[in-house]
Amino acid sequence: MLGEILTAVVTPFRADGSVDLGRFRALASHLVDNGSDGLVVTGTTGESPTLSDQERFELYTAALDEVGDRATVVAGTGTYSTEHSVHLTVRAHELGVHGFLVVTPYYNKPPPRAIVEHFKAVAAASDRPVMVYNIPSRVVINIEPETMARLAEIPNVTAVKQANDDLEQARRIVELGLDLYAGDDNIVYPFLELGGRGGVCVHTHVVGPQVKEMIRRFREGDAEGAKRIHEELAPAYELLGVTTGPIQIKAALNLLGQDVGGLRLPLVEASEEERTRIRDCLERLGVVESSTVVN
Repeated sequence: MLGEILTAVVTPFRADGSVDLGRFRALASHLVDNGSDGLVVTGTTGESPTLSDQERFELYTAALDEVGDRATVVAGTGTYSTEHSVHLTVRAHELGVHGFLVVTPYYNKPPPRAIVEHFKAVAAASDRPVMVYNIPSRVVINIEPETMARLAEIPNVTAVKQANDDLEQARRIVELGLDLYAGDDNIVYPFLELGGRGGVCVHTHVVGPQVKEMIRRFREGDAEGAKRIHEELAPAYELLGVTTGPIQIKAALNLLGQDVGGLRLPLVEASEEERTRIRDCLERLGVVESSTVVN
């Protein structure tokens, strides 16, 4: 099992735009100390499309060295190129990561049988767990239940990050024997009710302990208490809707004094109006007092 709460960690940058491995290490340790069972490194939240392969490998190495003995490190190795995805997976395997997050090939819109062949090729590059990432809002196509059933036949495809709020499709993933992870933070609780494992989350950068407590209560039979925490996390879900990720979560971290720097184009930093809305969400979550926000 890769864990219940995996945080899709941001990639900190220095003022000159280079990767700041020191701040990345500090953030990785902070997240694991505050509820994360593991980290997804170089996911979309980590700005993977604008990272070089060498930067990816340095981030995997840093994560493993910093937290690999107490948390899982999952490498985001999926791209729209099967060959490149295999290359990234082979090298990440050699470095020692614990598993892989592989997104549906984006932009080129492969048909279902091609999606299956893509995942077969990537999964064959390692004997470690592969998590399928189904996010139709970003890649245009949805992995339908029939295709998911074929992916479940691949021996080391063990989990699905499902960024699709269709509860019937989510239920079928559980029925296939795959570990179901919420791919949108606001559906972690509904997925728990279906037998889900947990979530690959972004809001856990700022509310990790609360999400950990929500899952703990649910596992121990206190569904009412878990649901109450889910409802109290509404400002965190609202925060993620302020603007495109990871713009909003990097702004939140910077406001909280966890300096992660800016972003690489084509992403830009949050506007002043967006920062005001993000600050309001943080205050309503109770993770910061208005007088202590770092500007």
